[in-house]
Amino acid sequence: MLESQRIKSLALDTGFDLCGIARVRRFGRNEEAFRRWLERGYDASLTYMRNHLDVRFDAQRLVEGARTVVVCAVSYRSHLSEGYDAACRTRIASYACNRDYHKTIRKMLQQMLRTLQAEHPALAGRAFVDSAPLLEKQYAVEAGLGWIGRQSLLITPRLGSFVLLGELVLSDEADLYDTPYTRNGCGDCRRCMEACPTGALTAPMTVDATRCISCHTIEAPPESEVDLHGWIFGCDECQSCCPHNRHAPLHRNAAFDPLFDPAAIGPAEWAAMSDDDFAGRFGSTPLKRSGLARLQRNAARNARPTEKKQ
Repeated sequence: MLESQRIKSLALDTGFDLCGIARVRRFGRNEEAFRRWLERGYDASLTYMRNHLDVRFDAQRLVEGARTVVVCAVSYRSHLSEGYDAACRTRIASYACNRDYHKTIRKMLQQMLRTLQAEHPALAGRAFVDSAPLLEKQYAVEAGLGWIGRQSLLITPRLGSFVLLGELVLSDEADLYDTPYTRNGCGDCRRCMEACPTGALTAPMTVDATRCISCHTIEAPPESEVDLHGWIFGCDECQSCCPHNRHAPLHRNAAFDPLFDPAAIGPAEWAAMSDDDFAGRFGSTPLKRSGLARLQRNAARNARPTEKKQ
């Protein structure tokens, strides 16, 4: 049997800020809500969301014999998370100004898993960082880390929503499981919904990707005509306005230090940038996924009036 305190100690030693432990279970209500979301066409260009629906809501289909989900969270909040001056037309979501979190968090999780397997040789498990259809935010709630806010993101009482998640799905039982978080910390606040420039938050915890700036700067076809409101990769509007983030501490893990300041790179510099320059400056960040050409198109769109807004 796994010792919960040992797991949490490992998580903190590895560089995570929060760790909770939940039992594996199937999420039937989440599946019903997700299927209604798909029926409305809110997935837009995110066609991969329709894959593996039989797996998404049952972690035992991801890891045979799974009993326990360890949810780890790390803050990435920096001064860039506080928002941009209205004149900035090359805004980038603050998580993308760091090294690619997928690689960083996966290494941290794998280090934990190796240690646990050395102590429990029969232990089987896998590490996940956006790499499989696992309901990570719901498991974070089950593990007591926080609640899902109106903007559909996990909000933690101490660190706000500028956190990144990673999970270990393990085959052994734990000696103690955390109590699910049941408090709705949003209360009557609707600032995130009111702040969304395109009205993509159509209802609490409901994002219409056909309107979402983050989707249109990263995922949607380049001919998309949604007004990007100065963003060229991602969007932090629904987070920067959140009261829980305004009082949250800055990140402590140096692996999530920003590597550049988007406000210091104007449209002209993006337009003149070569592929080699881009690879050298941003090749280790999430911007690599988008590619230079798309970022240049987004910057150019922000520099001219939008003909059609949604």
